[in-house]
Amino acid sequence: MTALNETGAPGRSFRIAALVATPLLALAAAWWFTRPPVTAPEPAAGGHDHAAMAAGGDAASTVTLSADQAARIGVTYAEATRGPLATEVRTVGEVVVDETRVHTVALRVDGWVESLAVDRTGQAVAAGAPLLTLYSPMVVSAQEELLLARRLAAEVRGDARAQAEADELVRAARRRLAWWEVPEEAIAALERTGEAQRTFAPRAPVGGIVLEKAVTAGQRVMAGDALYRLADLTTVWVEGEVFERDLRDVALGQAATAHFDALPGAAVGGRVTFVSPVLAAETRTARVRVSLPNPGLRLKPGMFATLLLAGPDRGPVVSVPRSAVLATGERTLVFVRRADGALVPREVVVGRSTDARTEIVRGLEAGEVVVASATFLVDAESNLGTALGGMGDMPGMEVTTPPERR
Repeated sequence: MTALNETGAPGRSFRIAALVATPLLALAAAWWFTRPPVTAPEPAAGGHDHAAMAAGGDAASTVTLSADQAARIGVTYAEATRGPLATEVRTVGEVVVDETRVHTVALRVDGWVESLAVDRTGQAVAAGAPLLTLYSPMVVSAQEELLLARRLAAEVRGDARAQAEADELVRAARRRLAWWEVPEEAIAALERTGEAQRTFAPRAPVGGIVLEKAVTAGQRVMAGDALYRLADLTTVWVEGEVFERDLRDVALGQAATAHFDALPGAAVGGRVTFVSPVLAAETRTARVRVSLPNPGLRLKPGMFATLLLAGPDRGPVVSVPRSAVLATGERTLVFVRRADGALVPREVVVGRSTDARTEIVRGLEAGEVVVASATFLVDAESNLGTALGGMGDMPGMEVTTPPERR
């Protein structure tokens, strides 16, 4: 009995331990198979692991160049200055006809064209010069009425009432001819000679250049038909497109200068006379019109011009050379030279720009030194250093700094 008790006690202990352990194992298995999946953290936008790069900080994108290296790639430096910044809007324009100086010649009576005194487009016409010779039965009848009224007025002299009525008939006949634009000298000749003229010559109401001619000799014309289109080119317009961002620097009456390839070295000054109230949705531009004097008719419609619109001076503002600013599409950077010579990229907010300088609204102080040329190459070097710094912590991607860069 003693032996059985000694051998049976361990068996009972084992069975008790198994009964206790079985629920614990079941719970552990249930937790293992129902736990949420463990996923690796996704890299930040752009494919860069910012956590891995955090250790590098600014040092990962800071560039250090020796004097020889800077000279080799053309790096120069400039100081950010505070002062006035003269704004100027530059655009390309085209010379067009001043619409306020265009005149259409149309007759006020029907008739037939006997001959043309102005017979081609591009011809210069002086104000009052004859344009053509016209035969009009209506004008011939009006001349005969005037002669008849004059004879009647001569016959009733002595009778005040009849004289007044006859004189009124004479004035009415004269007015009819004048309203049909029969020249004054032709009416005077009619009254002097007492003979009606078969034809008369309509005159140019204004001087200018013939832009269009829609009449030929022998043609029948009706009242209201447009025969000529004349333009006074002593003043012309230059029309161009200004981008939306530059419209704040353009205003009516603003001084403008036009340069023409056809007139090298010559600059023609004028004023802004129109800024379109509507923006073109496709190009995000607005039409701007500049009026220019044109003595000697040197400026011809169709010519291209470079327009410079002088804006108001802005100042004092912080500005840097235009070449110092690098726009990446997502942000705008300048490279600032620290006291130890390292070049650190810094994000800035820019304002207006001229041909030479760009306003820095935020991100840079006057007196700081920036990279003024070869900025793109410095940026490429900075991005390369950042990429290599990010891969240096990966197994098998140990990066050794070249001896000359240490």
